[in-house]
Amino acid sequence: MLEGLTGLGVDLAKTASSSDIIYDALRDGIISGQIKAGESLRQEHVAKLFNVSRIPVREALNRLEAQGLVQSLRYKGYVVSLLSPADVEEIYEVRATLEPMVIEKSVAMMTPETLEEARRYCELFSSETDSSKWGEWNRLFHGALYKDAKRPFHLKLIGEAIDRVDSYIRAQLVLTNGMEKARKEHLEILAACVEGDGELAGKRTRKHILGSYKVLRKYLDNQ
Repeated sequence: MLEGLTGLGVDLAKTASSSDIIYDALRDGIISGQIKAGESLRQEHVAKLFNVSRIPVREALNRLEAQGLVQSLRYKGYVVSLLSPADVEEIYEVRATLEPMVIEKSVAMMTPETLEEARRYCELFSSETDSSKWGEWNRLFHGALYKDAKRPFHLKLIGEAIDRVDSYIRAQLVLTNGMEKARKEHLEILAACVEGDGELAGKRTRKHILGSYKVLRKYLDNQ
C-alpha cells in the first residue's frame, strides 16, 4: 500500500530533490513488494501523499517507467509492471551473461576490504530471520563482489535487472524454502573469490543464477 511509504513525515514541498525522494520511495516499495504488481499509481494520489505538485511525481514515474518498473497505460495511468514468464526468462538471461563476467573481472582486482565486506553481508543474509530483509542483504552481498570490476554500465544493467525480479525472488525464497540453498551457494562463490579464482567464481555465480531461475520459474508456473 502506498500510504506506508511516507511514515517519516517529511514535507517534500520544502525539499529541493522531491522527485528523487519520491522515486526512491516508490522504487523501494515496488522492489520490496509493498506496492504490488498491477497496482495503480495515480499521480494525484501520490502527490497528495507526499505533499507536492504532480510535476515531481510525474518525473519520478517517468524514471520508473524507463527502468521497466511501471507502465503507462491508456485510461489507467501508471501501474506497477507485471512480469510474464518470457520477461522473467529474458531478465535471467541478462543476469546469467553479465554477472559471471563482472565477478570474474572483479576478482582480479578484489581488495581484502571488499572480501571482508562481502563476508559480512553473507553472514547477515545467512543469519537474517526477517524475510523482508533477505533481498537487501542478497543484493549487497553480490554488489560487494562485483564493484571492484570497475564496470559502472554493466553494474547499472545488473541492478536494473535485479530490480525487476527482486520481489519475485523474495517470494520464492519464502515460499519454497530456498534460503538453505542460497546460503550454501553464497559461501561457495565467496570461497572462490577468497582463493582469487575469478573463473570459478564466475561459474558458480552463473550456476547460482540459473538455479534461482529454475526454482522461480517452477514457483511462477504453479501460481
